[in-house]
Amino acid sequence: MEPESKTHKTRRGIYLLPNMITTAGLFAGFYAIVAAMNGRFEAAAVAIFVAMIMDGIDGRVARLTNTQSEFGVQYDSLADMVSFGLAPALVMYEWSLKSMVSVGWAKLGWLAAFIYTAGAALRLARFNAQVSTAEKNYFRGLPSPSAAGAVAGMVWVGADLGVNGEDLVYAAFVLTIAMGLLMVTNVRYYSFKEFNFRNRVPFFAILAVVLVYAFASIDPPKVLFAGFLIYAISGVVYTLVEIRKRRKARKRGE
Repeated sequence: MEPESKTHKTRRGIYLLPNMITTAGLFAGFYAIVAAMNGRFEAAAVAIFVAMIMDGIDGRVARLTNTQSEFGVQYDSLADMVSFGLAPALVMYEWSLKSMVSVGWAKLGWLAAFIYTAGAALRLARFNAQVSTAEKNYFRGLPSPSAAGAVAGMVWVGADLGVNGEDLVYAAFVLTIAMGLLMVTNVRYYSFKEFNFRNRVPFFAILAVVLVYAFASIDPPKVLFAGFLIYAISGVVYTLVEIRKRRKARKRGE
């Protein structure tokens, strides 16, 4: 009876390593909110990017160590909602959107933040529901970490340059709503999932990685903001090009 009891307890446990990394990402997202509430916007934006790194690591660690679990999947999704749904919206609101009170549009500020948060929640829910049938090479809708990167990137650039969020309130308003809506569209985004880091690559690939790191280190806030913004726009451009190709193909068929 004793061995069976031990086995039963083991099955009910959770894997520690990947969930520790997920918790670190969750803590970074929570810290971003607290930092923004205290006016430390640069630290808040950096914390969101730290959460992004943790989110990219936990799943890979789970696969490499064969510690995947349904609990880990659900926990990761809930952590993503805090780090990439609530945190970016609240950081942007504290930095810029709440200043819409001064132009008589107080409700539009928190409404934009809510649209982003709701978009992230819907994006994560759709991803979880369609994970078994989704395309491998493409995401449908802007991934929530990428949307968070664009929003947090703008805050980081502004804080780094010493620009007051109130001066960029209209740009912040448009960006926040745009990222929220892109998450729930059917716009296709390249997923980079087919890259296998265990395979051999040409020597110039390593050189390219070194150049990317060097370029990013020159001015991290601007480089990261520009990178995520370009990625957000790339999906729209790709989808429009695909629609145009289909229309031409239909006309030729007629």
